[in-house]
Amino acid sequence: MSPVDHALALRQRCNALRFAGLIVYNPLDYAWAVHQQYLERFAAGTKRVLFLGMNPGPFGMAQIGVPFGEIAAARDWLKLDGAIGKPPVEHPKRPVTGWACRRSEVSGKRLWGLFAARFATPEAFFAEHLVVNWCPLAFVGPTGANVTPDKLPAAELEPLQAACDAHLAGLVAATGAAVVVGIGKVAAAAAIRAGAPRVTDILHPSPANPAAHHDWSGSATRALLAAGVWS
Repeated sequence: MSPVDHALALRQRCNALRFAGLIVYNPLDYAWAVHQQYLERFAAGTKRVLFLGMNPGPFGMAQIGVPFGEIAAARDWLKLDGAIGKPPVEHPKRPVTGWACRRSEVSGKRLWGLFAARFATPEAFFAEHLVVNWCPLAFVGPTGANVTPDKLPAAELEPLQAACDAHLAGLVAATGAAVVVGIGKVAAAAAIRAGAPRVTDILHPSPANPAAHHDWSGSATRALLAAGVWS
């Protein structure tokens, strides 16, 4: 199976799940055209390294279907485009406006900014690397708050975890990845569960992480060099 086939299978499994009291956004549905373009353009062939995030941010992948999809990075550096629809239900505080979204996804800006600074072109980066998310779903609580998968009740988390772990294992096999870099400890734990051949991690670039405000790029680079992921 190709990465596109794996994504379609994950989309189907996730759409069959139900989550009480939450609005669920699946960008593999309404932003599939962009996600498919991302995979077809950048996921083909062998990848030495998979960078693994947890699930879509409200102003990134939830808007355009690209992991850590800060709008400017996806549009101007990755040169992605494509039509984006709407989820069946939206929270009024979390509308999907696609490419017109004016909020910056800080995590994505930091992550793609690091890759652009080190590799200059997307082709140079994706020759050996790929960025993916463990879970494709974004969860919005009644107040509009972002709910991360680890906060779900066990009865809802377990089938989601089974689907996402199986997808990740399939993606590791399809790409031949030698190492998975968890973007944060929770993503690294998912990679271990999925049986990745080698797992390391970097600090999560989220603005909610106080440590990420102090030279996140330098911290991540040092961690990758120390782990032998980069040289």
